[in-house]
Amino acid sequence: MSMPIILILLISFFSASCNSQNKSQNTHTNKIAQNIGVVVGDTILGKGKEIWSIYQDTKGDYWFAVQGLGVCRYDGKVLQNFTEKDGLCSNFVWTIQEDRAGNIWFGTRDGVCFFDGKTFSTVNLNNVPTENISHPFFKNRKGDIYFGARDGVHHYNGISFTFMPLPLDEIDLKMRREQPAFQPTAYSVYSILEDKNGVLWFGTESKGVYRYDGNSFSQINDEELNAPIRTIYHDKKGNYWFGNNGSGLFYYDGKVLTNLTKEKGLENPEFRKSLKGKERTLARAWTINEDSEGNLWIGTIDAGVWRYDGEKLTNYTLKDGLTSNAIWTIYKDRNGELWFGTNGGGVCRFDGKRFTPFSFK
Repeated sequence: MSMPIILILLISFFSASCNSQNKSQNTHTNKIAQNIGVVVGDTILGKGKEIWSIYQDTKGDYWFAVQGLGVCRYDGKVLQNFTEKDGLCSNFVWTIQEDRAGNIWFGTRDGVCFFDGKTFSTVNLNNVPTENISHPFFKNRKGDIYFGARDGVHHYNGISFTFMPLPLDEIDLKMRREQPAFQPTAYSVYSILEDKNGVLWFGTESKGVYRYDGNSFSQINDEELNAPIRTIYHDKKGNYWFGNNGSGLFYYDGKVLTNLTKEKGLENPEFRKSLKGKERTLARAWTINEDSEGNLWIGTIDAGVWRYDGEKLTNYTLKDGLTSNAIWTIYKDRNGELWFGTNGGGVCRFDGKRFTPFSFK
């Protein structure tokens, strides 16, 4: 069913600023840059074809990060578009999350900002270049937010920010000092997960996966795993899933790491040489989610979506109604419905039987 889109214009003026005090050497004061005059109501006029992130907030509204066009909020009736002119810190938004106070946070190409319902405010982390903030945001069960960064993560507890560095060895630390501030490192964090036991998991550029139990780090490393870990998922059965850009999909039962892509013969060995995608492969696993029946859905950036029922992998592509074979994100809403954010095909949903495009026109 198509969703109605109504153009509205709302002008509100609001200013906000706050400061937090440093609590330790690893804590950064957060400074809020004041933004006044939020204008809401522009539409993206059908141009939203590349969707990097999807999120449903506690009010039930959906948020879409639209590449180069800011973010859109959909309340079931009205689609509103927010851009830099409204106070958003960048029109290139990677990820969306909500804190315990109901503020909506945005990780962008040019920094971090949040929306309190009236005003956008930009967060400045002391001595941390905005380039150090990478794609993932993650909210734990307490409502704290984690920001992926170079060499570790930033932790926001609702009051202040603390940087949690990953353990670098001496050789890597020396190389790190010689790299430009804007260049990702082997320890750059691209995915974050808190499991059911409260353990944090971090997927890196080329150092595999790190676990943090609240006291210390441990590492899961493997030659095939040493490609950017784009997604981490903990399924209902207790298995961990890692999707990387090159070697594919891995599962970890707590003891043994298995490359499911290789096990099922779905590799693309030429990718690391030519960087070219290939249909009917599972070498570039970008996002993972689970439906209400326990099936895993794995979105690739070049070969559509794969559904895994524990035994069989089924591939869905354009010919099956998917709006693009390049999947940026798979999001499950409160009703258990899966939303697919694509590169080139906008948003589509899967209701258990079919894919349905969500129109931005």
